[in-house]
Amino acid sequence: MIKATAPGKVILFGEHAVVYGRPAIAAPVGQVRATAVITPSPDTDIHLIAPDLNLAATLNEAGQDNPLAAAVLQVAPFHQLPPFILTVTSQIPIASGMGSGAAITAAIIRAVAHYLGLPASNEWVSDLTYEVEKLHHGTPSGIDNTVVTYEQPVYFVRQQPQNRIEAFRVARPLRLLIAGTGIRSSTKVVVGDVRRQWQANPPRFEALFDGCGQIADQARAAIEQGDLAEIGRLMNQNHALLQEMTVSSPDLDRLVTAALQAGALGAKMSGAGRGGNIIALVEAEGETAVREALLMNRGTAILSSVVE
Repeated sequence: MIKATAPGKVILFGEHAVVYGRPAIAAPVGQVRATAVITPSPDTDIHLIAPDLNLAATLNEAGQDNPLAAAVLQVAPFHQLPPFILTVTSQIPIASGMGSGAAITAAIIRAVAHYLGLPASNEWVSDLTYEVEKLHHGTPSGIDNTVVTYEQPVYFVRQQPQNRIEAFRVARPLRLLIAGTGIRSSTKVVVGDVRRQWQANPPRFEALFDGCGQIADQARAAIEQGDLAEIGRLMNQNHALLQEMTVSSPDLDRLVTAALQAGALGAKMSGAGRGGNIIALVEAEGETAVREALLMNRGTAILSSVVE
């Protein structure tokens, strides 16, 4: 039996603007993980089993457009695939902005590579995961596959010929509460809508993207200096710009407001938006009060995560 896992993720700063070449900061959420397990097949087929997705099919039955099949097939050019059973499970909420698709893909690619005895460097796994991410998101930034593969906070800039990916020092641990709206959101749809708005009014959206990029740079400096108050202030500013992009929603705004009123240092939506999650920066002594406020305001699947 071969087993591989990958974590969820949250974007701390810079979502959407990252697609347009501005910097973003993201961190893994190891409390929730996707798991891929490979066992020998009793026949000559490759079987895909994903209880969370109600999938039980052979590789051929699933088809190349199926993200799980696509993940397996990413490895195929490097090696002849023998028959096996691939079972995939995930604790990461689907369509919530926590990188579920990227984590599942990375876990599958790593498991298949290990099963075949292939080297699976982080860079290789991340590159192949990105190719599958195109099925999920159309024009992914590359940040999800990077964070779930390397499993460390990263400063990320999408650029040619190679993305800029930098680990950096977290001077003081960031204690986050992650709260869901309970509303699924399609990253592909929301990213496409932002693109249409940008095409209709480039000056306005370029200015919004610039603002997000400047915030991400300032946030990196604040994180490296351990200035939690400044990090919280920048989170609030970033959320306001995302509201202007129309990617927030009343449900997200309600949770952000509840967290701030309960004493969070800062709060913002995280991910594509129009559903999914918010993140709130809290201090240890105030975490319970913020958690209770989020629950009272219909926050779901609340996770506590420490970025360090």
